[in-house]
Amino acid sequence: MNGNPYYKDFFISYKSPEALTPEQKRIIFRPRTSDILTPFQTINGKRYVWTTFSQDQIDLNYKNPNVLMRVLEILLMYVRHGADIIRLDAVTYLWAEPGTRCIHLEQTHQIVKLFRDVLNVVAPHVALITETNVPHEENVSYFGNGYDEAQMVYNFALPPLVLYTLYKQDATALSEWAATLEPPSEETCFFNFLDSHDGIGLMGVKNILPKEEIEFIIEKAKDHGGLISYKAGENGEQEPYEINITWFSALNKESADEDIAFQVHRFVASRVIGLVLKGVPGIYLHSLIGTKNDIDSVLSTHSNREINRTVIDEELIIQALEDPLSKISRINRELGRLIKLRTRFRAFHPQGGQKVLKLAPQVFSLLRTSPEGDQRILSLINISKGVVRLDIPLSMLETTEIQWLDIVSEMERWAENGVLSVTLQPYDVAWLIPVNCLRP
Repeated sequence: MNGNPYYKDFFISYKSPEALTPEQKRIIFRPRTSDILTPFQTINGKRYVWTTFSQDQIDLNYKNPNVLMRVLEILLMYVRHGADIIRLDAVTYLWAEPGTRCIHLEQTHQIVKLFRDVLNVVAPHVALITETNVPHEENVSYFGNGYDEAQMVYNFALPPLVLYTLYKQDATALSEWAATLEPPSEETCFFNFLDSHDGIGLMGVKNILPKEEIEFIIEKAKDHGGLISYKAGENGEQEPYEINITWFSALNKESADEDIAFQVHRFVASRVIGLVLKGVPGIYLHSLIGTKNDIDSVLSTHSNREINRTVIDEELIIQALEDPLSKISRINRELGRLIKLRTRFRAFHPQGGQKVLKLAPQVFSLLRTSPEGDQRILSLINISKGVVRLDIPLSMLETTEIQWLDIVSEMERWAENGVLSVTLQPYDVAWLIPVNCLRP
C-alpha cells in the first residue's frame, strides 16, 4: 500500500474491478459469497486485490518467486521451533488462475510436493497435514501418490456423516463409506476429526449422501440452535457450506427432556467413532468440555463461527471438574478414560488393519488389528436410543477364540457354539479383545 517495491507482486491485484469478467467470477469455487476483489487505496491509486475469504485475508501471489521463498522460510521457522506437524490451511486455494475454478490446480499440488521435498531433506520427521473442505474424492487428492504430498489429510466427510448417523440412529451410510477408506500408502493416514473452530463442513459428503439427506442434517442442526454458512454456487445461488454449532449442542437439544448423564453418554459415543476409525484422531478443545452454543458471541460479532469459539474460563473448568455430577466432570471421566485406554492397545495404531462389520443398523462396528497382526479389538458403538442384542459369528471375526474381555466395562464374555453374543445399552461402547491377546 505504501509502494515498497519488494511487495509489488506479493499479491494478486488489478487496477479495475472489471479485470475479472462475470463469467470468470462465476466459476471460481469459494467458501464465501462476498466479492472476490476487495478495493484498497495505495500510494499509487486504488487497487482491487484478490481475497478468496475476506478483506482481512489477502491471497498471496505464488507466481512471484519471492513469495514462495518467503513462505518456505516461514515453514522452516516453525520446524526450528519444534513443529512436528504443519497444517496447510485451506491449501486448495493456494494458486489462483482466472478462467478456472481456482481450486486443486496442478500448481497447487506442485507446491505441496515442493514443501514435502524440502521437509524430507531437512526435517523428515515433520508431517504435512492438508485441510480442504471439499468433496471427499477431491480432498484425498492431497495424498498425492502416497509418498509425494501430505502425510495426513483432514477427513472432512467424517463429521457430517457421524452427525447424520446419530440423527438417523442408523450406521448404514457411515459403515458403507468407512469400508471404502484406504490411504494410498503406509506413509499416509486420515486425520479423523468431528468438529473444529470453523464448524461442521458439508462439502465432504456432497457426493456421498443424497442432497435431501444433507438437507435433513441441516434442518436437524438448525433445530438444535445451529447456524448455516453459505458459499457461492456455480449457478450464482447460495449453497450451504458448513454448519456452525458446537458438537455437544448438535447432539443434545437445549429443550430436550433428558438428564445430563444420558446426554453425555450419547456425546461420548459419537466421539468414540473418531477414536476407533483407522487414522489419527483429533478432538477440538471445546469437545473435551462439551461447550454449548454461544449465541451471545454470534450476536456481538455478527460471525456465525463464534458460536463454537467461546473463551474458556479456567476457574470455571476447575470448579466443574470438582463436581462429579457436572457435565464437564462426566465427560472428563467417560471420554478421558477411553482416550487413555485407547493408547494402550496397538490394534488402534494408525497403520493397523480395519474391517467394517455390518452387524446391525444401530451399531457401528469395526474389527481393528495391530500392524503386526497379533492383536485384534472388536469395537461396538450403539448409536441409538434403544437396547441392541448382537449375535456375532466368530468366523466374521476371523478367529476361534471363545473368551473375550470388554476392556471398557471390564466384563468377560464367552462365545457359545461359535457365536459371541453382546447386548448394548443405549449409546454403549464396547471394545472386545480375546483374553489371550491382552498383551499391550
